[in-house]
Amino acid sequence: MLTILAPAKLNLTLEVLAKRPDGFHEILSIIQTINLCDRLCFRLSEKMVFRCDDTVWLAEKSLVSRAASLLKETTGYPKGAIIELSKKIPLLSGLAGDSSDAAVVLRGLNELWGLAFPLGELAQLASQLGSDVPFFLFGGTALVQGRGELISPLPPLPHTWVVLLMPSVPKLIGKTGRLYASLKTSHYTEGQMTEKLVASLTRGEEVAPARLFNVFENVAFDSFAGLKDHRKQFLQAGASSVHLAGSGPALFTLIRNKAQAEKIYENLKKQGLEAYLAETLGAIEPLA
Repeated sequence: MLTILAPAKLNLTLEVLAKRPDGFHEILSIIQTINLCDRLCFRLSEKMVFRCDDTVWLAEKSLVSRAASLLKETTGYPKGAIIELSKKIPLLSGLAGDSSDAAVVLRGLNELWGLAFPLGELAQLASQLGSDVPFFLFGGTALVQGRGELISPLPPLPHTWVVLLMPSVPKLIGKTGRLYASLKTSHYTEGQMTEKLVASLTRGEEVAPARLFNVFENVAFDSFAGLKDHRKQFLQAGASSVHLAGSGPALFTLIRNKAQAEKIYENLKKQGLEAYLAETLGAIEPLA
């Protein structure tokens, strides 16, 4: 049996530069993997079988099944696999768990089936599945451009603790598309926030909260009912700054000091909130 972890991600910056002719948005973003991970186990089988320990998760609505189908169709591989998914990354949180799982499916089945596809070809397949999927073949700290398919590794973010809060707010169907549609041209930027953070990373500096930026913070706190209250609770728990994860609604703060991070995490848990304590991760190692 082959077992691979699928990490969540944070957008340290997320800028929209323009609306593209193809209907997508031109983005510039710095993405960072963290060690809040799903676990996927692979076994050879005659057919494709998907199992998950989260009863809300549905294979037919997940990129996991689409990734497996795409690889089978591309290669003509005649058999299948049993894929067992253990969920730790909250669904529809803005942490890109489904995209990460899909990337792991491409990597895992490539290994299990002995396909020997190089990483570049897997990345081309990943880009057909979703904008975030190619990044998860590489992980670590990376600059993402285009609609998300252009990835350039960056000097690693200095090790940082991450406290996450998953707000108990109503789910928004098609939230990412709705948030993009809510953006005004006045929310577009020219990439300056990302460029400043790239310069900081290149110099090996700690990331100051003022360097973080997410364009969706302009619209998310009005789109998710109750999200403002959760941000206030996060600040009251001891966070000096609170940021939106991707398209939300998950919130996070970055802390260099472990004891301080643990204290904020414990304060959130004492309030009965869904919180997670995690760390930043380096680039993904090739499968042995």
